Amino acid sequence: MPDSDAPLDEPAAAAAALERWDVTPGAPLRLLALSENATYLVEPPGGPRLVLRLARPGYRTREEVASEVAWVRSLRAGGVVRTPAVLPTRDGGHVAAFRYGGRTRLAVLSEHVPGGPPPEAPLPQDLERLGALAARMHAHARSWPRPPGFTRPRWDWSTCLGPDGHWGRWQDGPDLDDAGRAVLAAAADLARARLAAYGDGPDRFGLVHGDMRRANLVAPPDHVEHGVVVIDFDDCGESWFLWDAAATLSFLEHRPDLPALLAAWVRGYRSEADLTAEDEAVLPSLVLVRRMLLLAWVGSHAEVEQARSVRAGFARGTANLARRYLASGGATTGARSPRAGR
Repeated sequence: MPDSDAPLDEPAAAAAALERWDVTPGAPLRLLALSENATYLVEPPGGPRLVLRLARPGYRTREEVASEVAWVRSLRAGGVVRTPAVLPTRDGGHVAAFRYGGRTRLAVLSEHVPGGPPPEAPLPQDLERLGALAARMHAHARSWPRPPGFTRPRWDWSTCLGPDGHWGRWQDGPDLDDAGRAVLAAAADLARARLAAYGDGPDRFGLVHGDMRRANLVAPPDHVEHGVVVIDFDDCGESWFLWDAAATLSFLEHRPDLPALLAAWVRGYRSEADLTAEDEAVLPSLVLVRRMLLLAWVGSHAEVEQARSVRAGFARGTANLARRYLASGGATTGARSPRAGR
C-alpha cells in the first residue's frame, strides 16, 4: 500500500519535478486527477500543453515506472495503440526520480491529448472496439522482448483479494454488513476455485493494461476515424489477459445490459484473436474479482473523489453481483434490474 500519510496534491513537488525537463520555469499547473498519482496539466507559455504525473510516495518503484514507460513507448512505436508520447528528461531518461520533502519522488511527463472521456453510458459497439484493442495489445505483449530489469505488479487472486491485497481488504469495504460479507466470501471462494482450474499459463496470463475503463480513455476530435487514445498504464502488470475485460467494465457491473456489454467485448476481441469457450467461461469470475477489488479500493481510498462518488450503494451492488454469480454456479454476472445497486 502507498504511504497514506503523504499529501497527495503537492503543487510545489510537481513544480520541482518539472525542473527535470526542458519546461519553462514557473509554468502554470492545474490538478486534473488525484488517486495513486497526482496528475497535472502543465501549460508552458507559448508551448504545447503537457501532462505531469507525480506518483504517491512508495506506490511504485523507479524500476516499475520505467518498465511501464518502456511498454507504453513500444506500443506507441509499433502502432498498436494510440497513447501520448512520453517526453525525455534533461538527462535522456523517461522517469524523473528526485528528493522532495525527505522522500524520493517519481514523475513522468507526457504530451497532452485534446478531447475528453468517451460517453458515460457505453454502447455495445464501444465495447467491441475496446475488445479488439485489448487483443492487439495482448498480441504485442506476448511477442515483445522485455528490457532487462522489467518488473510490474502481479494481479492475481491473492494480490487482489488476499489479506495483503494491493488495495486493501475487501472485507473493509464501506457499508458492508455481515450478510454481505458472507455472500462475498462464498463468491470469492468459488471464483478462486474457478481461476485455479483455469490456470495462469503463458497463453492465458501475461502483461495487460489492467485499467482500460472510461476514465483512462480519451476521445480526441478525430476519434471516430482513428479510435480512442489509451492513457494511464499505472496499473499495467501481469494478470490473466481477460482481466482487461473485467477492468473495462469497472463500475458498470450494476447495469442491466452487462451481459450484452461483455458479449460485445468478446466479439471485438475475437475479431483480432482467438478466444476459447474456456476463456469465455472464466469471464464472470474475473468480473466478480475485479468488483470486489474495487470494493477494497473504495474503502482504502476514502480521500479520492471517485471513491466518494460511487460509495453509496456500492457494497450492496457488489453483494447483489455475488448472489447472481453464486446462483448461476459462477457462470454469469447478468444484471437483472437497474435497481441492483452500484
